[in-house]
Amino acid sequence: MSSTVLVVDDIPFVRKTLIQILSNAGYKVVGEAQNGEEAVQQFKRLRPALVTMDLVMPVMSGIEATRHIMKEDKSARVVVLSAMAQEHLVTEAIHAGARDYILKPFQSQDVLKVIAHILEPDGEPKSKTGS
Repeated sequence: MSSTVLVVDDIPFVRKTLIQILSNAGYKVVGEAQNGEEAVQQFKRLRPALVTMDLVMPVMSGIEATRHIMKEDKSARVVVLSAMAQEHLVTEAIHAGARDYILKPFQSQDVLKVIAHILEPDGEPKSKTGS
């Protein structure tokens, strides 16, 4: 049984790359969204095991979308994607309920390592945000 994933990013190339990495590793990508509002709607409809969430997007940010998803399902697993210069946003996302983060630009092995850890049965946050 493969774990289901919702991929959220406003850049089509990033979504396509993540979908390819995840699919090649045996995960089932059940949906994709280009902004936080779409992400929340897709999450409610699809109930994926995990959401990869870009932080900076139009319409609704990844942080706000994470808050909405966590209100919908406190056990949701959200992993945020962030550029190195967005450290303060990563911290805010973790406080909003994200379980971990992946830095852009990312390597496939980094993505798969973080996602595999989050989908382990305990699924506890592992990130140290320095606060």
